[in-house]
Amino acid sequence: MTKLDRIRAWWEEKLPALLDEYEVPGAAVAVDLGGEVADHGAGVLSLATGVEANAETLFQIGSITKVWTATLVMQLVDEGLVELDAPVRGRLPEFRIADESAAAAITVRQLLNHTAGFEGDIFTDTGKDDDCVEKYVATLSDVPQLFAPGEMFSYNNAGYCVLGRLVEVVRGKPYAACLRDHLFTPLGLTHAAHGADEAILYRAAVGHLPPSPGEPLQPAPVWNIAPSNSPAGSLLAMRPRDLLAFARMHLDDGTAGNGNVILSEATAKAMREREVELPRLGVMGDAWGLGWEIFDGEDTGLIGHDGSTIGQSAFLRLVPEHDLAVALLTNGGNTLGLYRAVVGHMLRELADVDLPAMPVPSTDPQPVDAGRYLGTYSSRMFDNTVTQDDDRRVWVTCVPKGLAADMGMETTTVELVAFDGDTLIAKEEEHGFHQPYAFVGGAPDGPAQFLHTGRADRRTAQ
Repeated sequence: MTKLDRIRAWWEEKLPALLDEYEVPGAAVAVDLGGEVADHGAGVLSLATGVEANAETLFQIGSITKVWTATLVMQLVDEGLVELDAPVRGRLPEFRIADESAAAAITVRQLLNHTAGFEGDIFTDTGKDDDCVEKYVATLSDVPQLFAPGEMFSYNNAGYCVLGRLVEVVRGKPYAACLRDHLFTPLGLTHAAHGADEAILYRAAVGHLPPSPGEPLQPAPVWNIAPSNSPAGSLLAMRPRDLLAFARMHLDDGTAGNGNVILSEATAKAMREREVELPRLGVMGDAWGLGWEIFDGEDTGLIGHDGSTIGQSAFLRLVPEHDLAVALLTNGGNTLGLYRAVVGHMLRELADVDLPAMPVPSTDPQPVDAGRYLGTYSSRMFDNTVTQDDDRRVWVTCVPKGLAADMGMETTTVELVAFDGDTLIAKEEEHGFHQPYAFVGGAPDGPAQFLHTGRADRRTAQ
């Protein structure tokens, strides 16, 4: 029995029970080992219909789309149409944010590696016509700059929408057409869709959410986030086999399985090189390349990306040293737990690689001198206020506002304990893991300037 035969047998035996254990309605999984592909699906597309999920099911891939957008940009770099280290305004003169000097300086590279420095969780809906990305970028003129371009990492959805608009302008056609003409078609994809109008032609999954915390999952009331955010990950859906065709092209340094050259070898390799280091943040990568997350495993480095939309979550991991790629696509529930069980098993069996351990608090954490951390850190979505009580316990209260409040998100208060230097960690699990909270910036003996949880939220009050 080959390695892939053993994986197929494991899926058949274990995946249905794992879906039950982690309360995930449906999932599809695939592996590409040296160009040989296996896939499988289980569960249901929707709890409302009971239609079975299988390997042909399309799930949304969420922010994994960012690697597709990065690939479209790097094709332009290969063609000499875009310069990585030139200001994006050179090809996109209409780009504006609140800080004019930053807008004039931000480079294509800084957008790709999330170091552009402006606030990024902007989800303005500008319709679904072909000009929605153009209209979206025009709304960014009041978005604040958090830190100088290139100074550090802060995950930026809006930045990838700017990159999507850059591709549109240089190619002279809408983002969806760029995807189709320069990736879907040359990769030979047969089950990939940009938006619900295309996905409904296939066996498409529906996301699931609990109406309130602790309640049973129900089908999500809408299928996708605003189309204007499509270059960042609001619309793209596919079966895992097609996602792995994209991954195979990157493993083969820019050449698709059908022989089409999508990227130059040097460019494909450059995309997965370390560009910027991250604080220790748990489920996010340890570093970032040009689109790719870089995860430091115990023995072999992983690259990949995750994605979440409305009740759907996706996971993609590549192990270049072992010529391996794996994908897991899901539609609700404890998807992180399922990921660690399913993807963790595949990586161990096929490459003898372990997923990086999740951060956990000490069973006997040391007292925290929290003076440097106390205060309020804000974004358009949340106010996070860090306090310390009379018993010296540290708390962070997260108050949703704007779109987050409109979506019904509730105020939460979490206790933080010592973890690693200026990084504290949630004492209790949130969404299946203990979230680290890194306090960065400012003088070592002064107040931290940012609370970093993947996004750098700037201090707004002592």
